[in-house]
Amino acid sequence: MRLLAALALAAALLVGGGTSSSAPVKRPNIVFVLTDDLSWDLVRFMPHVQAMQKDGVTFSRYYVTDSLCCPSRSSIFSGRFPHNTGVFTNMAPDGGFGVFNGRGEERSTWATSLQGAGYRTAMMGKYLNGYEPAGLVKGKPLYIPPGWNEWDVAGNGYPEFNYNLNENGKLVHYGNQPQDYLTDVISGKAVSFINQAAADKKPFAIELATFAPHSPFTPAPRDANDFPGLNAPRDPSFNKPNTNAPRWLAARRPLKPKQVSDIDVRYRFRARAVQAVDDMIASIESTLQARGIADNTYVVFSSDNGFHMGQHELAQGKMTAFETDIRVPLVVVGPGVPSGKTISAIAENIDLRPTFSQLAGARIPSNVDGSSLVPFLRGRNPKGWRGSALVEHHGPDRSKSDPDAPGEGSGNPSSYEALRSGHFVYVEYKDGEREYYNLTRDPYERHNTYNRLKAKPRSRLHNALRKMRRCKGRACSAAQSLVPGP
Repeated sequence: MRLLAALALAAALLVGGGTSSSAPVKRPNIVFVLTDDLSWDLVRFMPHVQAMQKDGVTFSRYYVTDSLCCPSRSSIFSGRFPHNTGVFTNMAPDGGFGVFNGRGEERSTWATSLQGAGYRTAMMGKYLNGYEPAGLVKGKPLYIPPGWNEWDVAGNGYPEFNYNLNENGKLVHYGNQPQDYLTDVISGKAVSFINQAAADKKPFAIELATFAPHSPFTPAPRDANDFPGLNAPRDPSFNKPNTNAPRWLAARRPLKPKQVSDIDVRYRFRARAVQAVDDMIASIESTLQARGIADNTYVVFSSDNGFHMGQHELAQGKMTAFETDIRVPLVVVGPGVPSGKTISAIAENIDLRPTFSQLAGARIPSNVDGSSLVPFLRGRNPKGWRGSALVEHHGPDRSKSDPDAPGEGSGNPSSYEALRSGHFVYVEYKDGEREYYNLTRDPYERHNTYNRLKAKPRSRLHNALRKMRRCKGRACSAAQSLVPGP
């Protein structure tokens, strides 16, 4: 069924791939699907995302500013690094919804920009860690941030059942019946929103932020028995130690058979959980086609962070500077986007806000750290593009109430900043430890060779990272263009 739908989608997009030069230019619509903890190794179970790759562009080096939900989502909304949003974790005092709201970051997001440009905007699913649908914010109940025309947002929606939604200022409870499955509820609301916006002939931008496939990895009932016997991938770093590892990792021991078995079971459930996300994408695409607006709509698929499962002797988790955690999918289809193209230029989640703004014809504030990806979407390679990505993390995380609190053996790194270029990754920990992985020789990041570097390369790496972690606004592009040699 999914394969047939994917083929139908591909045919429809090929037929309606552009606009006539004599027709008036319409402002495009934007559908942004943001998943939670979805790693690259799950895309192979999502035929509609794979169809998007065939019909659009895939950014193969797209990174998050932190492999953790709230800092990453804050960067997506604002287009700014954690050192500028002040959101480094999921909870106070240095993270969570309270910090993002308290610092006034909600007053300037891609949603406020697009709404100000005349777009109808919608936010559905997961917002920021710490947001509660019925919570009081500055004395206001059932708080809705600025910039949104439609607001259907949950708090603790991780189990996918028995949750509350703030539906435009009204608290609505959903139970444990199959029709209450949160990803499906979001999908249905998105279809209704798109139909209404199309009927009113209004340009729209919608974020569909699923809780899937975040733990507890709850699949839709219809997918509960999919992929029997599926195991987690075994790349060369799976359950293997790292040489010269930092202290937080060096203390690890090989995973025991029971731990490996648990990883396989959880991976199986993660693959099942993304089936409903893929179904949602199919439903959105069918709606866009039925309304005749598919050829004027950008569909963007991504994740807030990656996820490791057994690599480097680590049980399931995130927060590290390893590729499994910081590199996530970014796939885009839409008007003028080349088909089947892979872009290897380094992109970051701070780039989404300026990208959405440029597509919508909205102003991009000068304090935005990211750069628009629109040139890539139009088949061009902009000159002077950045050569590295910046990752910032505060740790270790010891809060038991954090939904992303590291489990036993999952890894809980101390505070660090990392520079990821096209060929290496360099990490500076607050306690003075360093990591350097030559990705050309060591693509699975198993051998820390920082001790082999001479004084000058070490100094260049340190200075480049220092400039990045202090950058603000448009100066960040210049800072990230400084890529020192090994």
